[in-house]
Amino acid sequence: MRIATYNVNGVNGRLPVLLRWLEESQPDVVCLQELKAPDEKFPEAAIRDAGYGAIWQGQKSWNGVAILAKGCDPVETRRGLPGEPEDTHSRYIEAAVGGVLVGGLYLPNGNPKPGPKFDYKLRWMERLIDHAATLVGMDAPVVLAGDYNVMPTDLDVYKPERWLDDALFAPEARDAYARLLGQGWSDALRTLHPGERIYTFWDYFRNAWSRDAGLRIDHLLLNAPAAKRLKAAEVDRTVRSWEKTSDHAPVWVELS
Repeated sequence: MRIATYNVNGVNGRLPVLLRWLEESQPDVVCLQELKAPDEKFPEAAIRDAGYGAIWQGQKSWNGVAILAKGCDPVETRRGLPGEPEDTHSRYIEAAVGGVLVGGLYLPNGNPKPGPKFDYKLRWMERLIDHAATLVGMDAPVVLAGDYNVMPTDLDVYKPERWLDDALFAPEARDAYARLLGQGWSDALRTLHPGERIYTFWDYFRNAWSRDAGLRIDHLLLNAPAAKRLKAAEVDRTVRSWEKTSDHAPVWVELS
């Protein structure tokens, strides 16, 4: 089973790129982030024509998450994280697909730091940690996939000294990510590529893609039953080079 995460940076504007990647890669499950579309504008028909069922939580202009499943409809188990009922951001959706529980997430960026956006990011991470604690011990495989907006270590960022004041590299955010892993989650890419400099995001500005000046902010975390089945974990880098593509590349794991 191939499970992927992809921040599409606008599901309608990048629909040709998404459909091309689905056709070429044939993932079994896909978590999408940054739909940037209200629920009624989600391109359900085009995605169904590509062979995928879908659930989604949209939001006009911003945010938005979805889970796609090849040849079936994901069975939704949750939308939104508990703990802050007044939070209206569409950032978390969860479903069962083929015996695996998949949580798709779009963690807040948090910039500028300090400020209300950074405070919200840290609160959201605490809510994620609390919810993840209820999932990590399940007997079934669980995958938490998405854009975490966190570079966990110096190895995950081009020129880390330039990012010391950024919310994505803040000690508080990296500490929260480390505490999440400490529950028993495995960072799939790092498990199989422990010393490699791997990126999943390249900014549109300053020729970041051509210079390979990237960040690793898209992660797939596996509980123990999922980690035991881990066979491969890779980034589909070439998608970032396509015309009118997202500034993120798809990231995927393969479970036996």
